[in-house]
Amino acid sequence: MTESNGSGPDDGTTQAGAAHIETPQAGAVPRAAPRGGGPRDGAPGGEAVPDWEKRFRAPRVSLPDWAEDAPDRALFSSNATGTYELYAWDRATGEQRQVTDRPNGTTDGTLTPDGEWIWWFDDKDGDEFGIWRRQPFAGAPGGRGPAGPGASGDEPAAPGLEPSYPAGLALGRDGRTAVVGRSTDEDGSTIHLVREGEKPVEIYRHRESAGVGDLSHDGTLIAIEHTEHGDAMHSALRVLRPDGSTVAELDDTRGGKEELGLEVLGFAPVDGDTRLLVGHQRRGRWEPLVWDVATGEETELVLDLPGDVGAEWYPDGSALLVVHGFEARSELWRYDLASGALERVPTPRGSVSGATARPDGTVEYLWSSSAEPSSVRSTTGAVVLDPPGMKSPGSVPVEDVWVEGPGGRIHALVQRPAGTTGPLPTVFDIHGGPTWHDSDSFAAGPAAWVDHGYAVVRVNYRGSTGYGREWTDALKHRVGLIELEDIAAVREWAVSSGLADPERLVLTGGSWGGYLTLLGLGVQPEAWTLGIAVVPVADYVTAYHDEMEALKAMDRTLLGGTPEEVPERFAASSPLTYVDDVKAPVYISAGVNDPRCPIRQVENYVDRLAARGAVHEVYRYDAGHGSLVVDERIKQVRLELDFADRHLPRR
Repeated sequence: MTESNGSGPDDGTTQAGAAHIETPQAGAVPRAAPRGGGPRDGAPGGEAVPDWEKRFRAPRVSLPDWAEDAPDRALFSSNATGTYELYAWDRATGEQRQVTDRPNGTTDGTLTPDGEWIWWFDDKDGDEFGIWRRQPFAGAPGGRGPAGPGASGDEPAAPGLEPSYPAGLALGRDGRTAVVGRSTDEDGSTIHLVREGEKPVEIYRHRESAGVGDLSHDGTLIAIEHTEHGDAMHSALRVLRPDGSTVAELDDTRGGKEELGLEVLGFAPVDGDTRLLVGHQRRGRWEPLVWDVATGEETELVLDLPGDVGAEWYPDGSALLVVHGFEARSELWRYDLASGALERVPTPRGSVSGATARPDGTVEYLWSSSAEPSSVRSTTGAVVLDPPGMKSPGSVPVEDVWVEGPGGRIHALVQRPAGTTGPLPTVFDIHGGPTWHDSDSFAAGPAAWVDHGYAVVRVNYRGSTGYGREWTDALKHRVGLIELEDIAAVREWAVSSGLADPERLVLTGGSWGGYLTLLGLGVQPEAWTLGIAVVPVADYVTAYHDEMEALKAMDRTLLGGTPEEVPERFAASSPLTYVDDVKAPVYISAGVNDPRCPIRQVENYVDRLAARGAVHEVYRYDAGHGSLVVDERIKQVRLELDFADRHLPRR
């Protein structure tokens, strides 16, 4: 249940790489706009394309990922062909080349530090189970076109490793060494050292979830995140040598409610430097510290910034690029490690979804707001990548609303059609995760509802990130029910304030948001006029047994055990338990290859609806946890809009 955040589409919709519990994933991609024409600004036969559809079709790019020792070589993802794929970009010459070309798209990839190779993850039709492949940065012979699996110039990157779910990747500066994290039901979590021309060597194995954090600049130290203590929400850290022996441990877990998590932010980018940048929660929020793994010295960086604080190294290791998130918006700062000086890196008001410091000291970042589409910008003032073709229309700004709830003040983001007051038909668009949050960033899905006359409310319920550790960790054991309490409080505000028409309320969401949609329709049957659930958890017990092992670990953490150990908690949190209480029409869409919210548990729920004769529609598509194909996403949104139009009362 983890939602990818770096390299997929930024249309505000569920995407491949997401899970039924979503957390940001480290790793890989982004960079420039491909050459060639984008989608035409019109439909077949000359029919005009509506703005809501243009927002999906308009070419967009991710933040370019650049090779550490060859900074002119970069990798990015783009939807320019109608499917999100990876592109190589030679910044010195301006040449861009499509790297991957698969029916269901590709966004998970990275460059070796020397810039010679591109690694990308090859799964089957979005099921997230596969192998790493690689191809030369210059491509197949002649350097033209995507090599494609099995073609000349494209090869398995780690021969000898069987297909698995990915669990982190770190590439050595020598161009021939990699640390590969894997997850399977049979083996649990394993980490292998892979050297070109040699058999992979297993250096770590455990039944609980674990993954690769980083490889030191000189390749002598490997940082991993693990949950051997059994709490999949709060990782501990271990540093290994390439032979698998332990160098150092850092573990903030204390048992019970006081368990604290750690995350690897990266080794210092200097040979022989044993400093590891770490994220910690010791003061109730995410903050950075520098841990010297050789001496054990820990230096907590106390920054006078409210909210969560993350960081990454500047290329020379002298400073940190600080990413500060607070109340659904984010900004950048430069922190000088020698002087302790904190200097603002100017960015517009909105959200920075990725940032990187370049060797020349400039910073490039991917920015958007609810009103303005994403763009890759530089502190020089330039737009780094400007995709050709159709430009995405903007949308309306977001309004901040604070509502008193049973667990504290709840932050909600509201958009409404320009010039309207209310009461309006209103969509409660619930984010996935649950460890995620909605932000003041551009999202094509909510904008489509606004274009059709709806107000859109997005709720950062308990379980969301960005409001402190206590808020994020609040939902244990009463999973789903706590989130719905917060959503209900915001619903009451929306109706009493005159914004929302109580007879035209839509509950919708993707992934965990789809789960909360189905659960809400059963637990709060009088509150909602209809529900639209995208890639949802529908039958929690069956979902547990069919999902990938890492998500089983997360569910055991959230619910306190397996379905056999705590059956009453799984029953209380499962939409299937309340299906006979559902009164509203229900629309469900699901990927038949989804490893996070598997299709069998969705079918169980649908069968119960059908047996009751309940009003429902189901759309199944050939992909995993969402789609990276633009036409498919547009089709899905069109079906959702049509379902609401047919089933909401007219005014």
